[in-house]
Amino acid sequence: MPVEVFGPGYSFMPREDLLTFEEILSLVRVLVPLGVEKIRLTGGEPLMRRGLEDLVAMIAAVDGVKDIAMTTNGVLLAHHAEALALAGLNRVTVSLDALDSEIFAKMNGIGAKVERVLAGIEAAKTFGLPVKVNAVIQRGVNEGEILPLARWARRASVDLRYIEYMDVGETNGWKLDEVVSGAEILEILSKEFGLVKREAAYRGEVAAHWRHADGAEEIGLIQSVTQPFCRDCQRLRLSADGKIFTCLFATSGHDLRGVLRSGMTPAALQQMVRAMWEVRTDRYSEERCLVDQPKAEMSYLGG
Repeated sequence: MPVEVFGPGYSFMPREDLLTFEEILSLVRVLVPLGVEKIRLTGGEPLMRRGLEDLVAMIAAVDGVKDIAMTTNGVLLAHHAEALALAGLNRVTVSLDALDSEIFAKMNGIGAKVERVLAGIEAAKTFGLPVKVNAVIQRGVNEGEILPLARWARRASVDLRYIEYMDVGETNGWKLDEVVSGAEILEILSKEFGLVKREAAYRGEVAAHWRHADGAEEIGLIQSVTQPFCRDCQRLRLSADGKIFTCLFATSGHDLRGVLRSGMTPAALQQMVRAMWEVRTDRYSEERCLVDQPKAEMSYLGG
């Protein structure tokens, strides 16, 4: 969430436009019979939502939900890790694009302190939450952090995933020549580490994974730019204001808040969602060089 966009004068969404926890829970109950087993809370920054641990507990109580994860920038994680673990959160993914404080501040756009993120990771581990770290690599900015991050992840006993710099939204000024490919990242890592590729754990797993030959930790690559995985995508995204998106790179979503508040029955709402999913044709990552369309911001839609 770059400060030049989301600065003091930015007009944020009115609270009444946000889905309540009860409305989110209603949608989870609708989606589970359709095959949804995993729920991920993301952002923007999910820990900015007051009482998030209450939502986690509500979702954890739904029959059929097998996994609840959260993606966070980690700045507030140290304060919430215990409550989230007690509420039923299963795991957490933390965004950490650099260990160097200046580079980290440049990447996150808000001047956040890397020490707070590292403290949040340690707190999560202390309270039994498995931690995975995501690092977006942008050429000319933080490619020099590839090896330092890998060394740190091994010492910290956390899995690390590198993400190719993507053209999500319209505010990050994305350019193709700023993408450090997964193949380049793997070549850099292989000069220092013995890595053994493992098979995908399930169809639709977004990252390719390598395990350290002499350890349990893993390194993953999410290569949406150079190796798109649209055909196997199984992710449905719900925005904070109740819109369903069938693609991370979508221009717009389908409004469920309005129909939810209109009194539509769960069965009718379930059928509506099923129809949306069955007719989807999204494959932006395969077509990015052929299409030019506005896209929802990552800060609005999440990862």
